[in-house]
Amino acid sequence: MDLATYASSPATSRGRLYSDYPDTVRSPFQRDRDRLVHSAAFRRLDGKTQVFAYHEGKNYRTRLTHSIEVAQITRTICKNLCLNEELGEAIALAHDLGHAPFGHAGERGLNNAMSRFGGFNHNVNSLKIMTRLEQHYPEFDGLNLTWETLEGTVKHNGPLKKAGNTYLREYNKLFDLDLKHFSSLESQVASFADDIAYNNHDIDDGFRAGFFSIKDLCQLGFIRDIIEKFDKENPLCSDNVRIYAITRSLIAAMIHDLLETTRRNIAVHKISTSDDIRRQKSFTACFSKPMQKNIDELHIFLKERFYTSSKITRMDIKSQRLVEDLFAILVNNYKLLPMQVRPHLSSASTDEELAECVCTYIANMTDMMAIEEHQKLFDVHCRF
Repeated sequence: MDLATYASSPATSRGRLYSDYPDTVRSPFQRDRDRLVHSAAFRRLDGKTQVFAYHEGKNYRTRLTHSIEVAQITRTICKNLCLNEELGEAIALAHDLGHAPFGHAGERGLNNAMSRFGGFNHNVNSLKIMTRLEQHYPEFDGLNLTWETLEGTVKHNGPLKKAGNTYLREYNKLFDLDLKHFSSLESQVASFADDIAYNNHDIDDGFRAGFFSIKDLCQLGFIRDIIEKFDKENPLCSDNVRIYAITRSLIAAMIHDLLETTRRNIAVHKISTSDDIRRQKSFTACFSKPMQKNIDELHIFLKERFYTSSKITRMDIKSQRLVEDLFAILVNNYKLLPMQVRPHLSSASTDEELAECVCTYIANMTDMMAIEEHQKLFDVHCRF
């Protein structure tokens, strides 16, 4: 398939920070995707919370399954816009690499713990994983990904007017990621695919966990229209089948709306190159106002019925406190850190550098690793 003129072309890639061997079989962005899939950080996503804690089981989404869903939706949208599917997929697979254990509760815990030093940002931690922590090659640290994949991952939520994090500032001096401008259209598509994926799989997970019923969902007019049409054409179906009808229809509607609105923006702003995309004053990829209104209503519903329910809130509070406990004891007792982490401490000459080492160690734990480490440190009956 021919790429659009505003797509990211491998031929005009800004390359990698370090010289790398040529590959006659795969494009640069394919290689990025493959390196991400084979990374330890990507595998760890299977043990990290999306909404439900990992150990609760019952086939709820994890960060890994969420990332796969985002990649699938990203490829679909990129293909229809004649964008580079391989770059879009790489960014989608990388976008949550840096998340802390226990989802946003864990992130809040680390952000509180690191408040003296600019807080914690999972996008920056993703950059750190891709550029330093993954060690596969003798010549350099990190995965040595292309500029476009790194830039798209760090900025998929929009430009960064201030590089508040020390690691981001220092890396940006080394390999300028053009932080003040928007990222590629492939990256923007991955960001909106993220929204499409989590809104719809949270409907599915929340329903199956018993937080709300289909009758409750039908309080939202656009969902009521979907289910009334489905029931008329498919009477006597079980609720398990009906919930799939809802998420299937919503995903399709959101994708079509995003495609139509993005194409309109490309035409209105006379966009012809990827640099035109980056120089815009707002996202080129976006939903229409009516669709965004529906999504906002859905998010309010999920927040009231699901995200802030007593069960989820209790787990969030415990998870946040667990992460804060781990940080507090480890930052004041570095000998409790495993031996493989110690080499990073040897170059930590300031309180901020020590705190950053501990923060990184905790951020890259799975939920179960964090629980077990907390038991080892705080439970007197734990003997391992």
